[in-house]
Amino acid sequence: MIRIGLTGGIGAGKSTVARVLTERGAHLVDSDKIAREVVAPGTSGLERIVEAFGPGVLADDGSLDRPALAAIAFANEDNRLTLNGITHPLIGARTTEMIDAAPSDAIVLQDIPLLVEGGLAPLFHLVIIVDADVEERVRRLTGQRGMPESDARARIAAQATTEQRRAVADVWIDNTGAPDDLEPLVGALWDERLVPFEANIRTGTVARSADVSDPWGPDAQRLVARLWAVCGGLATTIESTPGSDGVQVVVADTATANKLAEPLREGGFPQASAGSYGSADPLRPAAITVEVAS
Repeated sequence: MIRIGLTGGIGAGKSTVARVLTERGAHLVDSDKIAREVVAPGTSGLERIVEAFGPGVLADDGSLDRPALAAIAFANEDNRLTLNGITHPLIGARTTEMIDAAPSDAIVLQDIPLLVEGGLAPLFHLVIIVDADVEERVRRLTGQRGMPESDARARIAAQATTEQRRAVADVWIDNTGAPDDLEPLVGALWDERLVPFEANIRTGTVARSADVSDPWGPDAQRLVARLWAVCGGLATTIESTPGSDGVQVVVADTATANKLAEPLREGGFPQASAGSYGSADPLRPAAITVEVAS
């Protein structure tokens, strides 16, 4: 299984990319849809929200009145934290349930609008960012969604910047052009990268020789962040030295080094030889060595 994080600014065309990948066979986990599902009428989530904020957050039909809830929940920090304390665990549990239900060879696509803002990028094998020129996004939001231009620009400005998105992007899709330009690009991504990446993780196959020098260059910190997410508390240090043979993961003892083999494989870094690991990503080689502290 491989987990792909998908995000992009409002109006960039993220949903179109999700549709193309889903048609190819990706298992979509839509965080916005889950967020609505866990507070639908009859759920414990909606019941707890009413208990916390009163019946005024309900519409006439018994569903959640989102503008009314927002007016209360975001009025102060305590209310916001209360709302998050109700919804976030429910969203997390449902997300985990959906991922666990996917086949062992699934390519799981998690559509998360605030992936960058939430610092979630290191948790995925690959992060896809969908982008488009700001003026094109404003045109889409006002023309296709009927949004006032001032609202469109305000919502764009409130989201992560282009620089923040580029810092976490493994795949950058510019969707400024015509809709017909997007499908072949996303199809090639599926065929040439995502499918072989998943197969390599499942079979424990290093995509290329692990003997590569400085594999990520200026993007090495993204690799280090991903390795910290994979290794968790088992590593004492994880460092990338420019011009070296890649990334060094230092652990306390041999037993801990042995424990890392399976998490690294599942995280996209199968073992190449004793103490040496490589990337399963066919388009992004990386060399990782696991060393015991002296």
